Amino acid sequence: MILVLAAGVACTQPRNSQDLKERTADATAEAKRDAKAVAAGIKEGWSRDKPLDVNSASKEDLTALPGINAADADKILAGRPYDSPNDLLSRQILSKAKFDQIADRVTAKK
Repeated sequence: MILVLAAGVACTQPRNSQDLKERTADATAEAKRDAKAVAAGIKEGWSRDKPLDVNSASKEDLTALPGINAADADKILAGRPYDSPNDLLSRQILSKAKFDQIADRVTAKK
């Protein structure tokens, strides 16, 4: 009887260990996703208080603006330098609808 119990415990131990490893990996992945979300939220919060300079912003920064995709960001980068954010509209870099979404979040510094 003791031998059967010992064999049963020995068989279940690796499964519990594997289960623990899987749960730990899942928890780690979830924590990593949460940390990225927190970092993105912090970055967005900072950018709301400080307008993005269209003359020096990276493509990644530009695509983080609402409604701006990679193609729009490429057009903005190619049209530099700008005297004012309104140049994005007057030079037909962005449509009025897209410009209206970001107008209060951008600046053009020289």
